[in-house]
Amino acid sequence: MSFLSETLSRVKPSPTIAVTTKAAELRAAGKDVIGLGAGEPDFDTPQNIKDAAVAAIAAGKTKYTPVDGIPELKQAICAKLERDNGLSYTPAQVSVGTGGKQILYNALMATLNEGDEVVIPAPYWVSYPDMVLLAGGIPVIAAATLENSFKLTPEQLEAAITPNTKWLIFNSPSNPTGAGYSRDELKALTDVLMRHPHVWVMTDDMYEHLAYDDFEFCTPAEIEPALYDRTLTCNGVSKAYAMTGWRIGYAAGPVELIAAMRKIQSQSTSNPCSVSQWAAIEALNGTQDFLPTNNEIFKRRRDLVVSMLSEIDGITCPVPEGAFYVYPSIAGLIGKTSKGGAKIDSDEAFATALLEETGVAVVFGAAFGLSPNFRVSYATSDENLKEACTRIQAFCAGLS
Repeated sequence: MSFLSETLSRVKPSPTIAVTTKAAELRAAGKDVIGLGAGEPDFDTPQNIKDAAVAAIAAGKTKYTPVDGIPELKQAICAKLERDNGLSYTPAQVSVGTGGKQILYNALMATLNEGDEVVIPAPYWVSYPDMVLLAGGIPVIAAATLENSFKLTPEQLEAAITPNTKWLIFNSPSNPTGAGYSRDELKALTDVLMRHPHVWVMTDDMYEHLAYDDFEFCTPAEIEPALYDRTLTCNGVSKAYAMTGWRIGYAAGPVELIAAMRKIQSQSTSNPCSVSQWAAIEALNGTQDFLPTNNEIFKRRRDLVVSMLSEIDGITCPVPEGAFYVYPSIAGLIGKTSKGGAKIDSDEAFATALLEETGVAVVFGAAFGLSPNFRVSYATSDENLKEACTRIQAFCAGLS
C-alpha cells in the first residue's frame, strides 16, 4: 500500500511551473532558452510600494497578524472594490490570503462536499480543476472554442449546470487566452445564473487592470446586483502591481463564507506575510499612474506577438482583450514532422519539440483544457519576444 494519500492521485503538478522550471534547468546547463511560460510581469514592483514595505519593517510590523488580513488592508480592499467596481463590502466580508491561489483554494475547501460540481470554462487556468478535485468536488469542463473567441456562451453554461452544481468559476480577462467578456456578454451569463439560485459564482479578477483597446473590465456582481449574496469576488495585487512574489490575494463575499475560509486558513498557513500586507495597502491606496503606462507596453508586446505568429501558415492567433497571454491554435500543423524528426501529433509534442530544437519555452494547450493550442506569455522584453517569435517562425517553416 502506498504511503501517500489517495487524494494526491487525483491531481497533477502545475504544467506552467513545470515549463518554467525546465527552461531554467536548460538555461543553467548553458542552453540559449527564451522562457515564454511564466505569467509574471517583467516590471519591478513600483517604488512607492517597496518604500511602504521598508517603512513597515522599520516600524517593526513584522509580527503575526489576524489570520485573514490586517484591518487596514481589509479597509483598503473595501475602498478599492467601491471605487473600481461599484461594490460595497465591509471588512467582515473580506479575506486576505497568501496569493490569489490560496483564496480560491480556501473557498473550495470550505464549501465543496463529495459529488458537488464546479463549472469551469476551458481554456482554464491550470489550477482550477485540480483544486476542485483536492476539495472533493467534480470539475465540469465547458469548452469555449476559438470560434466563440474562447468565451463561454449562455447556452453552454445552461447545459453545464445540474442540480449538483455548486460553483461557476469565472475568469475575465482570461488566463490563458486573454479573452475578456463585455458587459453584454457577461449579462447574458448572469441571466442564466439567475435562473439557477443554487449556483454560486467565484470570480478570478486577477487581470482586471490589464485591459487593452476599448475593452472595459466588469465583474459579475457589478453586472447583476442580485447575484451579490452568492458571489465571491476574488482578486490580488500580483499582476497589475508586479507583486507576484509578495503573495497577496483577496476576496469579498458573504460573511458566513468568509468566516469559513478564515477557519481553513487558520489551520493551514495562518496570516499572509505582514510586510506584504502593508505593501499591498500602498498598492491599492497609492498612485495608480503607472497602470496605463505598463498597459501601453503590454499592448505593444501583444501586437508584436500576434502579428508575428499570424504570419505563420497553420497558426491562427486571435487578438486578446486583456491579460498578457496569447493562445494560438496550431490545428494546421498537426500531423507534420519537425526538422529534428519530432512528430507533431499534439500541442504537447509541438511545445516539446519547439523547446528542444529552438530553445523557446511555451505551455501546451492540453494543460489548459483546450487543444491544439499553446500559450505564450508576452510579459517579457520586446527583444525576447521578437527573437522567440522569429525562432517559432523558423521552426514552423521547417515542418514537413
